[in-house]
Amino acid sequence: MTIENFEQTISPYIPLPMCIVNGKGKVEKANAYIDQVFIYDDIETADFFALTGVKTAQLREAAEKNIRIVIERNGKIFRLLVTIEGEDEELLFFVLFDDITKLESIKGKYKAEKTCVCRINIDNYDELPANTAPEQRTKVMTSVETEIRKWATEIEGSLSRLHDDEYIIYFPQYKLSAMIEKNFDVLNKVRSIETEIDFPMSLSIGLGCNGQTLPECQDFANSALDLALGRGGDQVVIKNDSDVSYYGGKTQSFEKNNKGKSRVIAHGLKALIRQSKKVFIMGHKNSDMDAFGSSLGIYRLCRLCDREAYIVISTVNNSLQLIYNQAEESEQYNFIDGVKAKELIDEDCLIIVVDTHRISYVDTGELLEMTSNLAVIDHHRRAEDFIKDATLTYIESYASSTAELVTEILQYSGQKKMLVKLEAEALLAGMTIDTNRFAVKTGVRTFEAAAYLRRSGADTTEVKRFFQTDMDAFKTRAKCIAAAKFYDDGVATSVCEGENLDAQVINSQVADELLNIRGIKASFVAGRNQFGTTVISARSLGEVNVQVIMEKLGGGGHLTTAGAQVSESPEEVIEKVREIVRK
Repeated sequence: MTIENFEQTISPYIPLPMCIVNGKGKVEKANAYIDQVFIYDDIETADFFALTGVKTAQLREAAEKNIRIVIERNGKIFRLLVTIEGEDEELLFFVLFDDITKLESIKGKYKAEKTCVCRINIDNYDELPANTAPEQRTKVMTSVETEIRKWATEIEGSLSRLHDDEYIIYFPQYKLSAMIEKNFDVLNKVRSIETEIDFPMSLSIGLGCNGQTLPECQDFANSALDLALGRGGDQVVIKNDSDVSYYGGKTQSFEKNNKGKSRVIAHGLKALIRQSKKVFIMGHKNSDMDAFGSSLGIYRLCRLCDREAYIVISTVNNSLQLIYNQAEESEQYNFIDGVKAKELIDEDCLIIVVDTHRISYVDTGELLEMTSNLAVIDHHRRAEDFIKDATLTYIESYASSTAELVTEILQYSGQKKMLVKLEAEALLAGMTIDTNRFAVKTGVRTFEAAAYLRRSGADTTEVKRFFQTDMDAFKTRAKCIAAAKFYDDGVATSVCEGENLDAQVINSQVADELLNIRGIKASFVAGRNQFGTTVISARSLGEVNVQVIMEKLGGGGHLTTAGAQVSESPEEVIEKVREIVRK
């Protein structure tokens, strides 16, 4: 259809603003109603992209694939309805502007008034009876509940108490933006309550929003609360129909005095092992000392349960080579790679994942789909892509390391003497490396686990030998420390040159060293590994939450210890980190 034919036969009968755009993106014609969209007197020959921000490629996509294009102009909202006539030089786009301002207003009002669900858990409630007198306990809980009720009133919510340590609030969604703007100040208010005990009170909050129904919002809230608790508490997790976001998480996970859960997990894990034909023990990709030591500990438990077990480890880096060779030479362990594991596994087998709970991080992810019998043991704060539907899940972010959790499981497995010397040393090495030689994230239970390993034959001198590096790695580490940059906000950064086999270990060691400098609150070190992937290690003294920063890069970890692996160059990653810290 030509422009002339259109003007004569159709245009007079269309009561909507419209224009015709040629293949070069120029406006050929516009009808009399176009002034409802644009304030200009004459838009003919004008560039359509300059007028609307919409390219001709988007117009074609809207016409051919029914893609929705919405623009705001002249105080109104319009949806673009597009048809195409002609080809090549004769190509024309017929664009109608459908005023949907009222519809969008109604949709916005509907969305703003939708009900959100908020689940609140008092993190340290179970620890109060053992640490406070009844009168003080009542006073503390009254103060906590007062802050929660004040907050519920502020967000126009309906509050109900589900249990002594748990509440639920229903509130309108339009209050959510103000809550985010205040960064959920209820967390700080509860944390500042005077308790006269050696730990602060804190809340874990799960918010469910944007569900199709109220039960769906409640499901979102339940999942969000599980994430908040799994990440150590003292934070808010918001889950909706499309994504998850995190707020808070400023305190270290509080170490629990009660070891009852360890006993239950130990008995449950033994039962799972005995019910299985074979057991496959698997850590994360590019396994470290914590994952390897935990794997050896679980392997021993499997052998004591008289079950055939395999340790799945596809690559062995330089930092593990010494202890791995020693374990292999002993001929006591079945080491296999992911390819061999896929040949041996079947539905009756059990997979025990250690030192990670993220599907994307496990050594051989395909194995998880080959059996429904899964157990997960980890100490990292829970991430969104955690392994779901596991038969047994033991994720405790308060623990220094997975080796600490495995050691406690072994202690309560009913055998007085069960570990051989190498296994005890491997577990102690994992604990040592994850605590930076017992300097960070170390609690009473960490030392108790270390003492058990020492009694089981672990030689601390031998453990230290596992951490020795060659001269090249030592020089690389020294150059990386010398190249560090320091900023006024207490942040130190550095980039390790070249590609290093032990990039993960070197970066973490440099990050630890930089924290020894007076005035440094957090350190970030990036460098490429042998595969060309950039590995970044982040450390802090607690004032900066490096876990949240690393999560924005696709990684994770703890408040004071975290890391990530990305495809960008080390320099680009460090600049990204600086930008995140500045914000």
